[in-house]
Amino acid sequence: MNMVKAPADRCKIPPGFWHAVEAAGVRPLDLLHRAQLPLNLPLASEGILTTAQYFALMAALGQLSEMAAVGLHLVEFADTAAHPPSTVAAFYARDLRDGLERLARFKRLCTAERLVVTQEQDRCVVTIDWLHAAGPEPEVSVDLTFATLMELARRGIGRRVMPQAVELSRPMASHGEYERYFGVPVRFDRPRNALTFDIADMDTPFPGHNAAMIELLTPALTSELQNLDRPVTISEQVVTALKARLPSGRPDISDIARQLGMSERTLQRRITDEGTSFKELLVEARQATCRRLLADIAVQIDEVAYLLGYQDTRSFYRAFKDWEGVTPATWRQRHRAAAD
Repeated sequence: MNMVKAPADRCKIPPGFWHAVEAAGVRPLDLLHRAQLPLNLPLASEGILTTAQYFALMAALGQLSEMAAVGLHLVEFADTAAHPPSTVAAFYARDLRDGLERLARFKRLCTAERLVVTQEQDRCVVTIDWLHAAGPEPEVSVDLTFATLMELARRGIGRRVMPQAVELSRPMASHGEYERYFGVPVRFDRPRNALTFDIADMDTPFPGHNAAMIELLTPALTSELQNLDRPVTISEQVVTALKARLPSGRPDISDIARQLGMSERTLQRRITDEGTSFKELLVEARQATCRRLLADIAVQIDEVAYLLGYQDTRSFYRAFKDWEGVTPATWRQRHRAAAD
């Protein structure tokens, strides 16, 4: 019997999330600080977190935002085009059933979250299963997912679809945002978080169904799914860990070994077995992060030096000229000219 491989414990934060957070009145740096996450996360990494880190981020957003039910608002007022490709493809589906299936399939591109869709006579129940969770899912995270499903139904069908039922495991809210958004009474203090659709809505065609667009998006997304199943080398793990720790100074191999749960000697041996060195991986992490930061003109060059872990700007300039043969300012100017 073939066993289904569980997705890796990684949750990808799309770039649009940080813009939405700012629009909700929360500074990304304040959010990251409250969640105890690397402050360079929006710019200097691929935005990949563990489930525990993702839960910390969502919990911090709920604590910092003055907006009631902030998770609902982030999705409700977002442009469909701002969604990641995995979500955009669902909006072009044949109907809500097809859209949910596509969203459930490609959800693992972004998170270690599994959408469980169960048909029960005249209704369809959607619940959420986090495969690497050590505790309950934060309220903001649940709201983001349920609002995404509601927006898929409403924008896809073209009318304000109402769910049959909404169950939330949290205590009753003291405001009316949930009833306003869902349009039905919400049941709080339930044993589970569940969103229930009428079976008739599940089979209602999407007027915007676009098979050509789905065909265009699907191969790229399928390729990404295959990449997720590819074993991650120890060198790739080290580079990812280095990117997150760069702002705290120059990380040494003992720091990274502890983070990866192995001894320094074992890590050194495994890096050597892959034909590289810790020093080379540090340079790789800095170069990749540097190019991403310099491409954003809002980030000052001295800030780039800090985010790469350099003690002073001169050291950064010397290293950059060794990498690229030009100064950071010249590289940025050429990069902008090529992009225009």
